[in-house]
Amino acid sequence: MKKLGLIGGISWTSTARYYDLINRAVQRELGGLHSATLLIDSLDFADVARCASANDWACGAGHMVGAARRLEAGGAQALMICANSLHKVVPQIQETVDIPIIHIIDEIGARLKADAAKSVALVGTSNVMMDRDYRQHLVSAGGVSLLPADAELAQRIDRMVYDELAAGKVTRDAERYMKSELTDIAKEDVQAVVLACTELDLVVDVHANVLPIYDSTIIHAEAGARFVLDT
Repeated sequence: MKKLGLIGGISWTSTARYYDLINRAVQRELGGLHSATLLIDSLDFADVARCASANDWACGAGHMVGAARRLEAGGAQALMICANSLHKVVPQIQETVDIPIIHIIDEIGARLKADAAKSVALVGTSNVMMDRDYRQHLVSAGGVSLLPADAELAQRIDRMVYDELAAGKVTRDAERYMKSELTDIAKEDVQAVVLACTELDLVVDVHANVLPIYDSTIIHAEAGARFVLDT
């Protein structure tokens, strides 16, 4: 197996989900007592969240670059960032390391393209859902058109993530809210929803919705498992 480095702690709840998904995929493939060969650099989310909330991407890049260098020095052969928004600084990270970064938008786009999805809704925090770079990258990678961004939904998800999900707090109110919003989105002229927040699958049943849900966490973690298994 190859050794994969995870930049995590952004948040710890989604990082735990990555760890679980990657290991389960490896165990399914190899059986027995096999588990994934992983390195994790788990950051303090309070520090990174301050950067993201202020749209201070130089600050965010500093945290990411430090983690990437530590993982490369520890023997990682590729990197994954266990968050959507921090992929904004992938170019700055890639300039400082000699190993590849498995990019979450490229993996989502490849899945959309394989399924011939043409019109999708992007759902996530405001610094993903409202971000021109993220949206343009997804349009290019997936060959899709995107439903216009819903600022009110993005702000509500911000509060949900930063006040609850990033701290491991899952509420029925959050589950009901997301179910209602996804039901409303299904009434629009779209074929699928991209769940572009690695915490949202804590409150969204991705297999029980009117529209197909492309969960960024699952898709990205599957790509990580393929790298570890070199398949």
